[in-house]
Amino acid sequence: MSLDSEDSPSPSFDRDWFFPSPSFIHQSPPKSHRRFSTTPKHSPGPKLSKSQSFRPSSSTPPAATSKYGILRRRVEFPRPLVKPSKQEQHDSFLDRKPVVPSEKKQSTEKVSSGPSVHRVRFGWNLTITVAIVITALASSVYKNFTLHNQVIDLQDQILKLNVTLRACNSLSNVDASDSVMQEIDDYDYGGDNGLKNLALIVSLTLLSIPVLAFKYIDFVSTSRSSGNIWEAVLLNKQLAYRVDVFLSVRPYAKPLALLVATLLVICLGGLAMFGVTNDSLADCLWLSWTFVADSGNHANTEGIGPRLVSVSISFGGMLIFAMMLGLVSDAISEKFDSLRKGKSKVVEQNHTLILGWSDKLGSLLNQLAIANESLGGGIVVVMAERDKEEMEMDIAKMEFDFKGTFVICRSGSPLILADLKKVSVSKARAIIVLAEDGNADQSDARALRTVLSLIGVREGLKGHIVVELSDLDNEVLVKLVGGDLVKTVVAHDVIGRLMIQCARQPGLAQIWEDILGFENCEFYIKRWPQLHGMQFEDILISFPDAIPCGIKVASFGGKIILNPEDSYVLQEGDEVLVIAEDDDSYAPAALPTVWRGSLPKDFIGPKSAEKILFCGWRRDMEDMIMVLDAFLAQGSELWMFNDVPEKEREKKLIDGGLDLSRLENIQLVNREGNTVIRRHLESLPLQSFDSILILADESVEDSAMQADSRSLATLLLIRDIQSKRLPMSNQVHGGSFSQGTWIGEMQQASDKSVIISEILDPRTKNLLSMSKISDYVLSNELVSMALAMVAEDQQINDVLKELFAEEGNELQIRQADLYLFEGEELSFYEVLLRARQRREIVIGYRVSNAERAVINPPAKSERRRWSLKDVFVVIAEKEWE
Repeated sequence: MSLDSEDSPSPSFDRDWFFPSPSFIHQSPPKSHRRFSTTPKHSPGPKLSKSQSFRPSSSTPPAATSKYGILRRRVEFPRPLVKPSKQEQHDSFLDRKPVVPSEKKQSTEKVSSGPSVHRVRFGWNLTITVAIVITALASSVYKNFTLHNQVIDLQDQILKLNVTLRACNSLSNVDASDSVMQEIDDYDYGGDNGLKNLALIVSLTLLSIPVLAFKYIDFVSTSRSSGNIWEAVLLNKQLAYRVDVFLSVRPYAKPLALLVATLLVICLGGLAMFGVTNDSLADCLWLSWTFVADSGNHANTEGIGPRLVSVSISFGGMLIFAMMLGLVSDAISEKFDSLRKGKSKVVEQNHTLILGWSDKLGSLLNQLAIANESLGGGIVVVMAERDKEEMEMDIAKMEFDFKGTFVICRSGSPLILADLKKVSVSKARAIIVLAEDGNADQSDARALRTVLSLIGVREGLKGHIVVELSDLDNEVLVKLVGGDLVKTVVAHDVIGRLMIQCARQPGLAQIWEDILGFENCEFYIKRWPQLHGMQFEDILISFPDAIPCGIKVASFGGKIILNPEDSYVLQEGDEVLVIAEDDDSYAPAALPTVWRGSLPKDFIGPKSAEKILFCGWRRDMEDMIMVLDAFLAQGSELWMFNDVPEKEREKKLIDGGLDLSRLENIQLVNREGNTVIRRHLESLPLQSFDSILILADESVEDSAMQADSRSLATLLLIRDIQSKRLPMSNQVHGGSFSQGTWIGEMQQASDKSVIISEILDPRTKNLLSMSKISDYVLSNELVSMALAMVAEDQQINDVLKELFAEEGNELQIRQADLYLFEGEELSFYEVLLRARQRREIVIGYRVSNAERAVINPPAKSERRRWSLKDVFVVIAEKEWE
């Protein structure tokens, strides 16, 4: 009989629940159901009661039992209230598939929400546990102290009774009774036990408040984070942030916190001691302070309560001492670190401030030290973006005497106003902005930003600003920003013009070095009221220790006129420009008796055409060509020898503003080659040039040592080629080097042509000057001298610019036959007055057998015999054809 038959008796409820229908047994279950099933394949089924049996009922046929006996398996099904049919069982099994993901989602939500709820419950449990422990501890301590106080009260009563008994035995003596009563009063401690207990409870409560507060904050933060997912910052993190800001922003937050902690420990400890001892509150507070100050003072304490409290106070004192030690240590470390890194403020005034760092700094500091020597020394502050210790070490290596001048170094940027205020920029009498080594445009751009920062100082500037620029084209922009407050010195332009002047007039570089440097004579401007109303011709011979060169005219807005006319009368407010050794070394005196004579000849022969060679390429080559075209005679030649291609060379000159068609006196001759290769130099007629200028090449000007090495190699090659091309009979030289040596041959070759070398590093310049194989070496040292002179007196900048310009007055070297006859005896004043007939001012001379010129000679009234081979240094107007 089949189980599926309708006539068959129905199986029992248990069998129907445990065994599926035959159709279900023979039907293969879906694979997706096995994948998402959460019940193991052979997991035990639900437990059955003892009344339930696995055996079939008596109404079930045996065939059916044997048919399903082999395929028995425990399958979990929901137990229905009513017996389901076969089709309903099959449908209910198939309906399980879509239910599984929903159950997984619910379980996932429960899992995700479980940890937060667990943390909240754990926080509550921990808070309640801590509160219970603190309450139990406080109750135990309170009960202990209460029993202790009761014992003390009983002891006091026993003592009082004993004293009263003794008093009854001696009633006859009244004084004894009074003393007994006084003794009774002494035993009466008068302590209010209730007040002491209150003090003890208050101290314990105050100690418990921070713990409960932190637990409450943690609970609130946890509940907020679990209840609101958009709460980004927890309450405890906000509190920690506020404390961090308070300690960081407030300068005295840490000492204040330490003070509050100390007072809190003293007060709480004093209250606790007052609750466990019979001393007064003031004595307990003092005792608490002694425990905080010295943790060893609690060793003499007696009693459980006082010992427990004293140990706690001592432990708090040790923590406070550790905090104080760390705070003091950090403060001292920060102060020394600030001093070491140069972050402290410079409290100076009337000091010289140098912003930046370059190779010119050593020469600049040397000149400033010499200038301040007459004042007993001065203060020079250097601020650069370098480490303070490195700057101090580099300055200490400089080989010159500071002559009482102190150099203070600070690390900082001149573009930041806070750093400028740190060096007292508003109180400096002069501010020097050095050009950076490297690209000229970037250096000038930084100098411009520095000037903008200086102009933006709110307090204003007391002194003037001297800015070193690398490119002449950027001078207009800096002047536009700084106005009259800024004085510019274009280093590249100064060196270029000096090289041209020195190439045309050998020996002029040494004169410029004497005038620009503070070691010899320099320019000074001062007002002399006693000279008002005198003509300039008489003023020339009024200073025994100085030579007047010009007048600062007050009526022209303070304009300086170099080499004025003899008939100019000094007006009130005018100042006299002189060349003197120092600003306090000269003064006007009575007019000397001077004999005026006539000039041997009143004309200068026409200039002859010259042949000049430029070795190398500079950024301002077009400016040098224009200056040279103004100075040289017509028909002169300028040879340019460098590795720049001719087409690119012409393009650079035109882009720089040079109009080749407007050159009147010189003709350009281009030769392409490398200045450090001998065969390239041998292709040039080196022996035919009147002067040769070795320029610091633009390609290597960023590195001073590399540029100097290239210039030195070119100089040696040119001198060697010249010496080899000279006739053998002429190779005789009476110098300090022996005949036939290579240096002797090069010195002999130097007599035939003038070579001016541009050297950037002063150390290389000293080596070349000693060998005398180059007529003179021009380096950045002259730029440093000019910067120092303008820093000391900004008015000198106008004088230097006129002497360097194409128009106006310049320094020149004149032959003696223009002013005197052979063997004629004249004083320097008399030569000076004769030169005035040519509108020239004689400032010095060089005798025929001397190597250096004498500027501002002493004993100007004494006569001496002159030679026609002597030369005079004069300030005269530039000659034009």
